[in-house]
Amino acid sequence: MAADTLLHRITDYANRADPYPLYAELRESKVARQDDGSYLVGTYHDIAALLHDPRISSDRRNRTVPDLIDTADEGLPPSFIAVDDPEHDRLRRLAMRPFGPPHTPGRIDGMYEAITQVAEDLIAGFQGRDRIDIVDDFAYPLPVTVICRLLGVPRDDEPRFHAWSNTIVESLDPSPGQNPEEHRHAGREARRAMGLYLGELAEGRRGHPSDDLLSAFVNDDGPDGRLTRPELMTTAVLLLIAGHETTVNLITNGMLTLLRHPEELERLRGAPELMPRAVEELLRYEPPVQMLPQRTPLADLEVSGTAVPRGAPLILMLASGNRDPVRFRDPDRFDPTREDNRHFGFGSGIHNCFGAPLARLETQIALHALLRHLDRPRLVEDPPPYRSSPVLRGPRHLPIER
Repeated sequence: MAADTLLHRITDYANRADPYPLYAELRESKVARQDDGSYLVGTYHDIAALLHDPRISSDRRNRTVPDLIDTADEGLPPSFIAVDDPEHDRLRRLAMRPFGPPHTPGRIDGMYEAITQVAEDLIAGFQGRDRIDIVDDFAYPLPVTVICRLLGVPRDDEPRFHAWSNTIVESLDPSPGQNPEEHRHAGREARRAMGLYLGELAEGRRGHPSDDLLSAFVNDDGPDGRLTRPELMTTAVLLLIAGHETTVNLITNGMLTLLRHPEELERLRGAPELMPRAVEELLRYEPPVQMLPQRTPLADLEVSGTAVPRGAPLILMLASGNRDPVRFRDPDRFDPTREDNRHFGFGSGIHNCFGAPLARLETQIALHALLRHLDRPRLVEDPPPYRSSPVLRGPRHLPIER
């Protein structure tokens, strides 16, 4: 079939449950120019090179076509994932000071007990039920609760965040028959409301520091100063949306994969110390983010013999690179003990996922808790219904019997 229609076929919902044959087709071409003028890149080494190439821009102001998903935040500046250095470097360093190493090395590990308790509380809600939905009953509420507590949102206000998060998710992933523009508008309004709320909450902690991210953002003076209020609002919203969406898919794709590989599920149940490596393999095998749409070259490039002109949209197919047989031995096999597993599950280069340590810890805890409490979980349907998004790919529901 024609390589210039690969993007249409990959984004066709009919192929959502199994896009991997199309990625294999893309790797044969390495780079495929599409009929809309964009270029798909599918091999591991090409993707890695482009993710580390300073001539590749992440700033949407350099793009000539709209994003596949609408991430605009009306009234807010772009987040650091949508700008280039040096602005990206400044904003990311300011956000990282209270989030992780080297300045706050114990922040994420210190949340182990709190995350475990959230998981246990959700699983307690399974009691007396023969059927549960891993998405609605567990994978969806867990990360939004965790990020609220990390930011320092009062528990009485957590339901507001659940509502905003629901609206934003629907705007990214409208169901068939829904008006996408209405949902995009609702998503923008929810992001703005969330940003205003977080900005007010942070301001109330200025001069009164406590042990949460919002407090650190307004009270911690580092060499780069502090985030402005609009920058703080954008960064806090990014933490919630990006961290939540990635983790929901990672937990759900992980549980689906284990249910499809019952021998590996039993192995992990009996040897939970293997879970960290298993999560790395899940990030390779069924990554929560399938592609980066788009990157933009700031100069004419040649990628695997294909000329890519300045300004042309580049779409880096991360999930394709993760299954490249040139890089990974037996790439279509799920192997939770795989070594040498430098995948693209969280991207790579200067824009690698800011919240990766938290997503890893949440997923390890979540899957361990599910395997410990679900004695004989069985899929109700396979494949399950998938979300509409080809970018943030994962089941919309994952009903299981127990």
